Amino acid sequence: MRNTRSVSLLAGALAAAFAAAPAPLQSAWAQPADLLAGKTVTLIIGFGTGGGYDLWGRTVARHIAKHLPGKPTVVPQNMPGAGSYVAASHLYGAAPKDGTMFGIIARDAALGPLSNAPGARFDPTKMSWLGSPTREHNACIANSSAKVKNANDLRDKELILGDTGPGTGTRSYPKVLNDLLGYKFKLVSGFRSSADVFLAMERGEVEGICESLDSINQRKPDWIANKVVNVLLQAGADSRPELKGVPNVLNLARTGEEKQLLEFLYAGQDIGRPFVAPPGLPPERLKMLRDAFAATMKDPEFAEDVRRSKLDLEPVDGAGLAELIAKIYATPKPIVERVSNLIK
Repeated sequence: MRNTRSVSLLAGALAAAFAAAPAPLQSAWAQPADLLAGKTVTLIIGFGTGGGYDLWGRTVARHIAKHLPGKPTVVPQNMPGAGSYVAASHLYGAAPKDGTMFGIIARDAALGPLSNAPGARFDPTKMSWLGSPTREHNACIANSSAKVKNANDLRDKELILGDTGPGTGTRSYPKVLNDLLGYKFKLVSGFRSSADVFLAMERGEVEGICESLDSINQRKPDWIANKVVNVLLQAGADSRPELKGVPNVLNLARTGEEKQLLEFLYAGQDIGRPFVAPPGLPPERLKMLRDAFAATMKDPEFAEDVRRSKLDLEPVDGAGLAELIAKIYATPKPIVERVSNLIK
C-alpha cells in the first residue's frame, strides 16, 4: 500500500515538474503572430529616388509587411551616399538588431571592404543577407549621337559616362575596362541615381552609362528597341538573346588572369539587388526576415507589381546570397589587389 502511494506521489511530482519546465528551445524561436504589430519597420534604400534600387526597395516595401508577424508598417527611407556605402555602414553599425530595420544596397557594395574602398565601413561576411529579387545583367550604352557606336570604337574614341559613385558598377566597371582592355571611358561623377544619369544623357551632358539592363529597360523602355542608344557591351553569366551581336565582356579576356579579373569584377551581377539586415541578429529574427522576404518573392501580387514595372523576377534566397558572398571573399589575394587598385 505504501509502495503504491509512493509511486503515485512520484508520478504526480514528475508531471508537475514537466508542466513547469521551459518549452524546448525551438519553440522559443517561434514568432508570435503579433510580434511586430503596431511597430514601424524601416527599409533603407542606399540610393536617391528614381533609380533601379529605389524601385526595387519600394516595391518590396509595399508587399513584405503582410508576411511579417503582426503586419507592421514598412516605411522606405532613402539614404544615398558613396554608392550605398553610407547605407551599408549604417545598417552594419547603427541599425537596431531586432528586425525593425533592413535595406537594399548596391550589388557591388559587398566588394568594397575587400578592396579597401574609402567609406566601406562594414564586413559583408558578417551582415545578415536576406536575399535578392533578381539576378543582374549589365550593359554599357551610348547615345546614338555619340561618336562611339560599338565596343571597337572605345579603343580610339572617348565616351563620356555618368557614374553614381564608388562601389557601383557605373564607376568600377568602366575604370577597370579602361585599364584592362584599353578603352577610353571618361567618367563624370556626382549623380545620385541612374535616373539622374539618364536625364543628363537626354540633355547631352553625358553620353552614356554602364548600368543594369533592367534599370535601363524599366526607366527608358524605348531606348534600346528604338535605337535611341547603342548597346556597346553586356556582362553576365549568359548573354541576353535580345542583345544578339553585342559582345559579352566576360568573353573578351585574352589571358587566364584577365578572365579571373573580369569574373571577380562582375561577381556582383549574381548578387543582384541585395537586401540585407544588420549583423548579429538573434537567429529567430534573422529567420523571421528571411522567411518574410522569401514569402514576398512568391506572392502573386508582388509578382504582378514586378511585371507591371517591367522588372525581371529571378530571386535568390538569403542563404544562397551569404554563400556567394563567402565565395567572393575567398578570391585569391593578387586578383583582389589588382582590381582594387584599378577601381580607386
